[in-house]
Amino acid sequence: MYAAPVLALALLHPLLPPVSTVEAAFDRTDGIVPATAVSFAPDAVPYGAGVRVVVQRAEGRTTVSMTVDGLTPDHLYPVHAHARACGTAPADSGLHYQDRPDPVQPSTDPAYANDRNEVRLTLATDRQGHAAASTTVDWEFRAGEAGSLVLHAGADGQGHALAQRVGCVNVDF
Repeated sequence: MYAAPVLALALLHPLLPPVSTVEAAFDRTDGIVPATAVSFAPDAVPYGAGVRVVVQRAEGRTTVSMTVDGLTPDHLYPVHAHARACGTAPADSGLHYQDRPDPVQPSTDPAYANDRNEVRLTLATDRQGHAAASTTVDWEFRAGEAGSLVLHAGADGQGHALAQRVGCVNVDF
């Protein structure tokens, strides 16, 4: 009686795009158990602020969506995928993850450091500190070579992220 629907779902499962989701609250970096999301600047990314990341992979493309609540109101947070997981220091997450790695690091060459070769989001918080952003790239992450999304302090006049890392979220890309 239930065999046909279960079999149909089992056959359909490989056709569904793989999805991974992370939901966490930003925490201190000095906890006994490493936090999934850490704040390096509680004035910009308050402890307890919420984050949700959804990564969808299908047909050689990847969509990364991020939603935050409780961050500093009316603020821009450029976000990039980084090569390593979050740690106790902002630099622990390493360099930006690139589909085609720039042979010169840190990468500043626009042929490599661009929104086609990197995952880049801009969170623009509203008056309540809520924001959501999403981007799709025409590639999938290489296994084990990306570990986090890093929130930066803001953008300069040309839209480039400022160097200060204010938050980090571990993500299984």
